[in-house]
Amino acid sequence: MTVDPTGAPTTALLTDHYELTMLQAALAAGTAHRRSVFELFPRRLPEGRRYGVVAGVGRALDALERFRYDDAALAALREGEVVDGPTLDWLADYRFGGDVWGYAEGETYFPSSPLLVVEGTFAEAVLLETLLLSIYNHDSAIASAASRMTTAAAGRPCIEMGSRRTHEEAAVAAARAAYLAGFASSSNLAARQRYGVPTAGTSAHSFTLLHDSEADAFRAQVTSLGTGTTLLVDTWDVAEAVRLGVEVAGTGLGAVRLDSGDLGVLAVRVRAQLDELGATGTRIIVTSDLDEFAIAALRSAPVDAYGVGTELVTGSGHPTCGFVYKLVAREGADGTLQPVAKSSPDKASVGGRKYALRRRDAHGVAEAEVIGIGTPPRDDGDDRSLLVPLVRGGEVVGREPLEVARRRHLASREELPVAARSMSKGEPVIETLHVGD
Repeated sequence: MTVDPTGAPTTALLTDHYELTMLQAALAAGTAHRRSVFELFPRRLPEGRRYGVVAGVGRALDALERFRYDDAALAALREGEVVDGPTLDWLADYRFGGDVWGYAEGETYFPSSPLLVVEGTFAEAVLLETLLLSIYNHDSAIASAASRMTTAAAGRPCIEMGSRRTHEEAAVAAARAAYLAGFASSSNLAARQRYGVPTAGTSAHSFTLLHDSEADAFRAQVTSLGTGTTLLVDTWDVAEAVRLGVEVAGTGLGAVRLDSGDLGVLAVRVRAQLDELGATGTRIIVTSDLDEFAIAALRSAPVDAYGVGTELVTGSGHPTCGFVYKLVAREGADGTLQPVAKSSPDKASVGGRKYALRRRDAHGVAEAEVIGIGTPPRDDGDDRSLLVPLVRGGEVVGREPLEVARRRHLASREELPVAARSMSKGEPVIETLHVGD
């Protein structure tokens, strides 16, 4: 792994080969330094989804600052004969010096939303395509699924616990994205260290099986972690485990966890048993391959919190958002920016630099995503501008605490029409309108 002069890993090789071959050809043709505008956007939402959630902005800004071709990276390109000598010389001095505007992290999005507008020379902007897409596509997919899950939970806390179901670095990004979209905590300690995501955890079945009896395991856990701990009660007989748990910890036992079986039926039985034993304040946490639909189905059950793993870190059926990064304007012979666009029927793009606002009614409810082409759309007084400055002249200006983005998401989701809360498949809850050139 190569590192930049600060000691942080460089992100310059987290890209596709063709970014560099395009750069080499453009440098040779004399077109590499034309002013250009790239746009990162979704052509559509994943099938059946009613809105999406922007995530990964903070990670992308960190990655942009570390996008440097150091000696090791240049050596790898040279040894692999990826590009020629003049291109290597250019890369050695590479620093992004342009401007980036984008939707703030946590914001909801819709088809054609210009999530990022990257302005600079063709050479400096084209190199960022793969890096930006990989971060945005992954993190936004997780956040979009997490938002649906926290909506289904209706105020009950959700715990992210999917680290073992994905790549170790994807797990950290997933924990961050889930917290952004309303999850209360994560099992991932790297997410706590890097991003301040609250973490939680107690024990697995192996801890119970280690001991000579379930009672011994419960005693060891309560002695070490206190009576407020969560006991896993489905290793063998659930009813007997609940009885033992209250016997060992007392009626102040913090919680019990159910990880198998018919969770709704079991939760009802366990709640009745806990109340009968006097443990009326003991919470019930359920886990076991939950998704937003399972969470919604458990809404009437006496469940206090949900632990979600596999379905969350795989985007609950949609592990990517399908974002693309396209050149939408470039400098013409007269020095002005000219719109450019791809016109193939199923992959068409809209040329021109974009601006965006969320049109809202007099009650603050979102009505449309209005995309201005060439000029900003008119604000009728109830609307909300969506693009914020992220990078100016190569310097990051849009970094913010994760808690700010978390609050933004809740506010943005709250302003959507009530249909956004539905778990059934449907069309985007607001339409996208293009206005201008």
